[in-house]
Amino acid sequence: MKCTPESFRAWKNKSVTLLGMSGVGKTYLSGMLREQDWFHYSGDYRIGKRYLDEPILDLIKQQAMQVPFLRELFRRDWIDIHNNIKIEDLGPVLAFVGKLGNPELGGVPLEDFVRRQAQYREAEIAAMLDVPQFIRKAHDIYGYDHFVNDAGGSLCEMDDDRVIDCLSANTLILYIQVTDAEEEQKLIDRAVSDPKPLYYRPAFLQEQLAIYLQENGLLYAAEVDPNAFGRWVFPRLFRSRIPRYEAIAGPHGYTVTSREVAQVRDEKDFMALLEMAIVRKVA
Repeated sequence: MKCTPESFRAWKNKSVTLLGMSGVGKTYLSGMLREQDWFHYSGDYRIGKRYLDEPILDLIKQQAMQVPFLRELFRRDWIDIHNNIKIEDLGPVLAFVGKLGNPELGGVPLEDFVRRQAQYREAEIAAMLDVPQFIRKAHDIYGYDHFVNDAGGSLCEMDDDRVIDCLSANTLILYIQVTDAEEEQKLIDRAVSDPKPLYYRPAFLQEQLAIYLQENGLLYAAEVDPNAFGRWVFPRLFRSRIPRYEAIAGPHGYTVTSREVAQVRDEKDFMALLEMAIVRKVA
């Protein structure tokens, strides 16, 4: 959505999509705005609660059925399980997506990992295409004036024109850019210590896995230490996404930095940040 400072101020029911890597401040902004009467739409929450709910539960049941005591309880319908995902805790989605590597070290075999990645991609596309209906629900059902879409870090990886067309038609896209090496390293360190569900484009995963295997003298993905691979591949994933974010923000959105986002304390600051981004692009 294209705006001038004047049209942005006059926009009665504002809708914003936050774009950028996990850790740049999207959920921080969304949580702050939620406390100030914005509807917070979390893409990852929608994925886990709606589009991956059944696959997540199927995976849990598959594991539970290997335990004789639980197997009997499930077969007789004496117990049930639920996906208790929270906006602040995406554990069920993270557990479903998993980490590529040796199953004995907690990894997911390559074939299963690729299949789950494809399911995650389809779920994220569907969750983003749901944004217009949730903008309407936020206003008509729940009575919120404004809407913020806390999009997943892999939004730039979807390679589906419908997604960006939908978001740019219905929301102002705000790209949160990491501009210096210190901030970049903080983000990488945070991603390693507090991992989020990650999507890898098939070509990227194939290329990087081949490099990792060669560098470590391994023949198969089943030999990979999943945590070591995650630490190794994330900086490469981060840098590969930068031009993809910029390709979205250039024609469709506005750009601010993670340092500028860190200065936002309330809705007034956020509005000022958006106006600054609009002015900066128009100038």
